[in-house]
Amino acid sequence: MTTEERMERASSLKRNMNCCQAVVRAFADTLSLDEATLMSLGSGFGSGMGTMEGTCGALVGAIMVAGLRTNGAGTAALSRKIMPRFKELCGATICKDLKGIETGKVLCSCDNCVRNAVRAAAEALA
Repeated sequence: MTTEERMERASSLKRNMNCCQAVVRAFADTLSLDEATLMSLGSGFGSGMGTMEGTCGALVGAIMVAGLRTNGAGTAALSRKIMPRFKELCGATICKDLKGIETGKVLCSCDNCVRNAVRAAAEALA
């Protein structure tokens, strides 16, 4: 699957699950865990870790994918690549900032957050 196909899969999945779940499920074919387990792992990371105050769930999902793909070896280094790339693509890393809760200006839609998280993870893992 190409990165663009994976990005669109994540966006499509987002209709029925939170941002984190959509990102990890978009990589399910490359991970050793079943989809039900991936859904459980990502369940608490919707709306910026459930509060909109925290890190975007899509970004959390991208870093989860990095950890699962590397069995934890080097995940911190990959996180240091994923996070700034996500911020470059989306404009922020905190859910409420992305959604413009305090400013009234949406920086990035949820659909685009999941697409960009997939892109950032795929680039870091390439």
